[in-house]
Amino acid sequence: MANKITTTYRSEIDKNARFESRYFYNRNLLTSTFEKYGYKTINQIADLKSGSTPEHSDEKKNIDDNFFIKSADVKRYNLNENTISYVTSEIHKSRKTKLVFPNDILVSNTGKYLGFACVVPEEITESTTNQNISILKLFKEEKDFTPYFITAYLNSLFGQREIESLLTLTGQKYLNSSNFKKLRIPKVENKLIKNVSDKMQLAISKETEAMKLFEQAKSLLYKKLNVDFAKIEKQKYFSTSLSNFEKADLWIPLYSYPLFVNTLKEVQKKFQTVSLGSIATIKKGDETGSENYIGYIEKRKFDIPFVRTSDIVNYETDQYPDFYIPKEVYNELGQELSAGEVLFTKDGKIGMVGMITENDKTIVASGLARIKLKKEAKQYNITSEFLFLILALKEFGIYGSKRRTVVASTIPHLREERLKEIEIPILDKTSIDEITAIVKQAFELKDERKLLIREVRESIDKYFENT
Repeated sequence: MANKITTTYRSEIDKNARFESRYFYNRNLLTSTFEKYGYKTINQIADLKSGSTPEHSDEKKNIDDNFFIKSADVKRYNLNENTISYVTSEIHKSRKTKLVFPNDILVSNTGKYLGFACVVPEEITESTTNQNISILKLFKEEKDFTPYFITAYLNSLFGQREIESLLTLTGQKYLNSSNFKKLRIPKVENKLIKNVSDKMQLAISKETEAMKLFEQAKSLLYKKLNVDFAKIEKQKYFSTSLSNFEKADLWIPLYSYPLFVNTLKEVQKKFQTVSLGSIATIKKGDETGSENYIGYIEKRKFDIPFVRTSDIVNYETDQYPDFYIPKEVYNELGQELSAGEVLFTKDGKIGMVGMITENDKTIVASGLARIKLKKEAKQYNITSEFLFLILALKEFGIYGSKRRTVVASTIPHLREERLKEIEIPILDKTSIDEITAIVKQAFELKDERKLLIREVRESIDKYFENT
């Protein structure tokens, strides 16, 4: 691979108090490009603000609770709707100066998610964010750029270089508001802006429709189960027998927690259940070693996305995660992921569910379990889509995994052998087929979205490569 060479004067090093070769390489590259196209800065095209962190919860507790978006929810190109938190309506009303609306741009400004950008989708109505997110709202009079193009530009390799050049180096990298206001958006051809904007908008609409279909499928599944889960008591105190612990060989209180135990009993009153291990093979992903990690900016064309537990986004694998792995390592490991495999996080935030689709080429870390149906599943008419949706319901995936999760030091961990014990209800073939069709349609939309985002990335990167 050819070396990249640039010349920097000592006076520039003294002036910027930086001694990183990449900083000056990017600085020279950016300067020549902006001189060619011209640019507008963020403060010329948008209002910039940030949020703060109030008391919030992971689950919606009241019907009038409002969305609260954390920096971990902001992914490249889309918002992770499955991890969004909530605040009470009273707290939300007290945060009027920090409101976020559909079509605003969110950019993570610190930590491991620094530089991630997405457009707020239409279904995420009035919300607020924490202080680690910068909120961009385009001025009404801004006619050169769209939220979709700016988001795509910020996520591009060129945009990431621009962000990196503006970082404040303290204990961790941080993009403060005064520097962010200086960030430049190049005045590229209107044709490129329109092309990128149209594809981004279409990609977001496909994501929105897919998420609606998942909710539709969940509602149908709850209807078919016909169990009033809300009536199952959530006891704060309970007792259990010693034999119960001995039988399971699992010495944790949650294994006997009445909510979890009684939920399964109510389902089993109406349906036959089978253990997950009897209908599917389960094996974990691989650890490649941090020495093989390649960052987002340094990645090469053929490097493979490395999916960790935090990279399950809206029921799929994040195609633009923190790290990538060399193709040679990918070939050596030979994971051979196939469309229809269900992924289930078993470390850290346990119980996040996703599925591999036709357009996925990725490698998954050891914190994820790979679940693939065996031929035995056919006798129950179980499909990958149906299994995915069952595990996506908290009454099965979350409750079943929490019963069997142990904490090693400080990190929650679910062994594959324990995951096999989760019970799966057997519905009639017609119901399974109905649910399968809806979920399949949702993942087809997600595949179409992936192709659109890929085209957006390639069009921007190639544009600047040829300048």
